[in-house]
Amino acid sequence: MPKVKTNCAAKKRFKLTASGKIKRRHAYHSHILTKKATKRKRNLTSFTLVEGANRNSIKELLAMK
Repeated sequence: MPKVKTNCAAKKRFKLTASGKIKRRHAYHSHILTKKATKRKRNLTSFTLVEGANRNSIKELLAMK
């Protein structure tokens, strides 16, 4: 049986934490920033965790299953 390849787009967008959870960046922080409030932009810079509904599909893209 052939090896399962990692999806290169997912590899660039997601990182694993030490406990095995998946880290992701917030959306809406790449352009059109002039109309967004400073507090909103600052909150978009932090990382967050992937929710459970999407975790399994991302693990498949990262060839973790």
